[in-house]
Amino acid sequence: MLITSSPESPQRHQPSLFNSFFQGSFPCSTACRSEGKRLDMIISSGHDMLAHKDYAALAEHRLLTARDGARWYLIEKTPGEYDWSSFLPMVHAASQHGIQVIWEVAHFGYPDHLDIWSAGFVDAFARFARAMAEVMQNEGVEQPFFTPINQISFWSWAGAEVAWLNPYASGRGLALKKQLVRASLAAIAAIRDVCPQARFVLTEPLVHVAPVDESAAAREEARRQHLSQFDAWDMLCGTQCPELGGSPEALDIIGLNYYPDNQRFNDGSPLNATHSAWRPLHLLLQEVWQRYQRPMLLTETGAEGEARVNWLNIVAEEVELALEQGVAMEGISLYPVVEYPAWADDHRTPGSLFGLPDPNGSRTLYEPLALALRSQQIKLQNRGKG
Repeated sequence: MLITSSPESPQRHQPSLFNSFFQGSFPCSTACRSEGKRLDMIISSGHDMLAHKDYAALAEHRLLTARDGARWYLIEKTPGEYDWSSFLPMVHAASQHGIQVIWEVAHFGYPDHLDIWSAGFVDAFARFARAMAEVMQNEGVEQPFFTPINQISFWSWAGAEVAWLNPYASGRGLALKKQLVRASLAAIAAIRDVCPQARFVLTEPLVHVAPVDESAAAREEARRQHLSQFDAWDMLCGTQCPELGGSPEALDIIGLNYYPDNQRFNDGSPLNATHSAWRPLHLLLQEVWQRYQRPMLLTETGAEGEARVNWLNIVAEEVELALEQGVAMEGISLYPVVEYPAWADDHRTPGSLFGLPDPNGSRTLYEPLALALRSQQIKLQNRGKG
């Protein structure tokens, strides 16, 4: 069912979808890099051993909703056989500490025995998603939240345009995007068959692309690149490539990942916030809201080092503007909520709320960010909106 708003006299949106408006996102990619090394960021961040402590820390800081992941490559090492020993302790820890989790079914990784280009991949993913829904049901989770595949657009680019991640292809980005949409749609259907009340957060990067100059060619290329951010959502809801089987019912909650470098020129050069072409975040959120009229969640946002405090304050103020304009923003999720070693020298490492664990399994709290977070939580509470 579509959410409607009146552009003539918008009323402030009242967030109510999640247990907390401010949330935490755990790093949980299991991608393989081109040199063949698999990353497991749940291990490298220490979250696999510290799930109880990590969830307790989130609860202490009133981050009662989190994004976390199941590691498909570990769970289905043998085709069709599922070993949940790496997953159930996380489910139990979250439950013990009262944390509502949006579970990622796949985050750039999949079992070694699968060919991502095959029809069998879609079938296997649907079976895995169904099995994961059954686990949620058996654990008594009444309304589970899932992200079938994290950032289809980014994975398609990194894995099939520039061969930076698995499956290491070049010039096949659109083909991979369609395949991942097929898999997402199959997973959504399988999960709903088990849990009709399940909700889905469908994450993509939120970007703005400006023309590098005033030429017609630059303006058209910027427009093309800017609109491409909507491809996966359009495919999921059936307005683009309807042969994939998308439908309006498949498009549930829009997840938006936004960082300081998500605005650029069409030649790839960075767009600085002081430039006249920079667009405030609330306008980007309005654009997505007007296009889809769906609940929206800022699923990842963060900045590096000392910039992280100012970034959170700016983002919170911009989201507040969007709320006042009737945009159905349901939350802001800090990423990464715990620190992890960088994938490689060229990979973004946003500043975390909690550091890497010491030998005793304790994480250092970045107090300036914790204070800024608490201030923003109080502001939201004082408005009587959450």
